[in-house]
Amino acid sequence: MVYDFTKFKNKAKEIEEWLKKEFGNLRTNRATPTILDGVKVESYGAFLSLQEVANISTEDARCIRISPWDHSQTKGIEKAIVSANLGVSVTVDDKGVRVIFPELTGERRTEIVKMAKARLEEGKINVRKHRDEVMKDLQAKEKAGGYGKDDINRFKNDLQKLVDEINKKLEEAFEKKEKEITN
Repeated sequence: MVYDFTKFKNKAKEIEEWLKKEFGNLRTNRATPTILDGVKVESYGAFLSLQEVANISTEDARCIRISPWDHSQTKGIEKAIVSANLGVSVTVDDKGVRVIFPELTGERRTEIVKMAKARLEEGKINVRKHRDEVMKDLQAKEKAGGYGKDDINRFKNDLQKLVDEINKKLEEAFEKKEKEITN
């Protein structure tokens, strides 16, 4: 007999993607447009993401250029980025908005690594939550007589291997992000 771990694998993949997105939003020593993903701009009475009102590009290692499609939105974009408190400086010029990434201090790097570690732990907690759901399902099937003790133990071992594998991937993503932040 075989237990279907597809649902667990899909949830694990979602968690991995979520963590990569969260890490993308954490500031490193380099200018990356993904840090602006969560910024919402008030535009004509609605809150829109920055990507919906402007073109975003990287000028150099420490600067992002935001070129609004409607130049009347420039002040709103500036206000939204400043209020997002991303630790960047914002200047407005005739082409749009420049977001300048200052040099990270050692203290700020430590803070960002702590935030990344917190996101990692959140991801691991979600993996454990989904593992527990599968364990409950296995126990219910054992009580219902669907599987024998040997099968259940084999499925639990397979599940633990999957959990270890996804946790290793999450740890590797964290280590990569930590290197980006500290270098």
